[in-house]
Amino acid sequence: MLAALGVVIIVAYWLPRFVSGREPAASALLIGLGYLAFGWLPGMPEAISPITVPKPWEVVSEVCVIIGLFGVGLRIDRLRNRFRWIPTFRLLAVAMPLTIAGVAVLGWALAGMTLAGALLLGAVLAPTDPVLAGDVQVGRPTEGGEHPVRFALTTEAGLNDGLAFPFVHLALAIAAAGALTPALAVEWLARDMLYRVVVGALSGIGIGWLLGKILFDIPRENALAKTQSGVIALAGVLVAYGVTELAEGYGFIAAFVAGVTLRRSESHHEFHARLHDFSESVEHALTSVLLIGLGAALPALLPALTPSGVAIALALIFVLRPVAAWLSLARTPLSGGRKFVVAAYGVRGVGSIYYLGYAGSHMDLVNEAELWAIIAATIVVSTVVHGFTASFAVEKATGVKQTPEDEALAVPGG
Repeated sequence: MLAALGVVIIVAYWLPRFVSGREPAASALLIGLGYLAFGWLPGMPEAISPITVPKPWEVVSEVCVIIGLFGVGLRIDRLRNRFRWIPTFRLLAVAMPLTIAGVAVLGWALAGMTLAGALLLGAVLAPTDPVLAGDVQVGRPTEGGEHPVRFALTTEAGLNDGLAFPFVHLALAIAAAGALTPALAVEWLARDMLYRVVVGALSGIGIGWLLGKILFDIPRENALAKTQSGVIALAGVLVAYGVTELAEGYGFIAAFVAGVTLRRSESHHEFHARLHDFSESVEHALTSVLLIGLGAALPALLPALTPSGVAIALALIFVLRPVAAWLSLARTPLSGGRKFVVAAYGVRGVGSIYYLGYAGSHMDLVNEAELWAIIAATIVVSTVVHGFTASFAVEKATGVKQTPEDEALAVPGG
């Protein structure tokens, strides 16, 4: 098993080098090669299926996401210009709820799901992925070149994992109560939409600031940043996430905000790149194992995939997300072609695995096999379609001559 894991990872990252200078197809190849290496073994798909053992999938994907979110936060060099954030806020406030509603309607109308099940499916599939979307995000810390397209996709992926969580909680609450009552709605708004979001943001700011002081300022003559030890990135995100979860806040939001806040401390220091590179290495290792496991589990998941499930997965990738994001980006500084790229490249992946694993380990889900089948199909389609085209599309959108639109969004030294 260890030998096969190693071979699959090497081959998945090696083969694309024959056709590209990057690894755009690595995610899809990890899933496909995982299927070929392990899917045929008798009993293997069922033994590792998230339907059979949801907790390991929940834990591994949770660690992948929080490390990925922290690394994404560290990537952002420029922060101050509020106009740069307009597309991000529109994607979060308009596109994500529209996507959740669209998927929920399809789940109810096509797949015959209950209100709770359809809402859960929408919430699980709504967030874009901070882990698998490296080709569409901004570069490493201090590299600069944060084009508005990359900035929008990066910041959206950094925040919408945490902001999808309230809808997961709402679906589970409706399933437990049997109906959506006014009292349940008020409690959800106060606790899940307000308290937990605010706690996540404030905790991320506070812990990110404290980490900056510990790394760069105290003691000034022998700061931790001089040790060049990137493991501090892992320690920092564990503190931010764990403390926030203990306070009943959203740890995903705290992980991203902590990374963004820490990046503001000694912002030109090379240690930020080392922190990012370490977190990215851990994230890639865990994600590779997770995607290989998904490929190996496909024979146990796909039998539950119905024509309506396929329709939902394809509609999300090719219709719901692009249309919802396009509408949300109306009257933003992004031009038509760039708006299309931002709308079309909402990669789905590890975050969806975590949310459904979380739901499955906290409640007995109706149609759980069908839910996992739809999630698996969506991730496979997304990694293939987005993985093979993202680099080309984003480079085409961002590789043009600087325009007044870009200049309006850029703040030197910001």
